[in-house]
Amino acid sequence: MTKEEKRQIKQFEARVRQLILQYHTLQDENTRLGQTIKQQEAQIQQLKQTVDTCRKDYDTLKTAKIIEVSDNDITAARKKISRLVREINKCIAIMQTQADNNDTED
Repeated sequence: MTKEEKRQIKQFEARVRQLILQYHTLQDENTRLGQTIKQQEAQIQQLKQTVDTCRKDYDTLKTAKIIEVSDNDITAARKKISRLVREINKCIAIMQTQADNNDTED
């Protein structure tokens, strides 16, 4: 083997070692990136669950608000009916007073 061939073999061996180092470096990076992807997928799942929970809470609050408005309407209606009943009772009392006055005059 000539001196030139030996130099080329050493150069080839050096390049192969560099490629092996690059391969191991890329393998490590690939493993790290795979772990990062798994962590982010887990975080995405967690955030999706949070979004679902928030949507359910929003729907519940929206329903509660509708019921609250209905309760306010019911309360207002009850007050109005009570006021009307009091007015009717006053009218009946006035009519009874007038009827009693008419009976005593006869």
